Amino acid sequence: MTPIVEAIFGSRSAAQVLLFLEAYGSGHALRIARTYSVSVSPIQRQLRRLEREGVLVSRMVGRTRLFEFNTRSPSVRNLRDFLEAELELVPDEEVRAYYRQRQRPRRTRKQA
Repeated sequence: MTPIVEAIFGSRSAAQVLLFLEAYGSGHALRIARTYSVSVSPIQRQLRRLEREGVLVSRMVGRTRLFEFNTRSPSVRNLRDFLEAELELVPDEEVRAYYRQRQRPRRTRKQA
């Protein structure tokens, strides 16, 4: 992640949340925090702030609050275009480390 992206969004955790959601489509606070190896509280704070401002929407899945972009907002569509362009500029090793992690569990007894 570039310092410019952090400067635009005001903090590293805000940039991490937005880039994560652009890469994966949705996510919850603990998963985002574990991906970047950071504390969960700043991630939760950013998720709540972005939801309050209408950038994100959330829903409960079991006991987990899942966040995703508010697709009804035209401003969010422009934001996502920007984030997509920024993800294309991220170095390959950072993409593999943060934005291409396995999302689903393996099938039972699947050979490695």
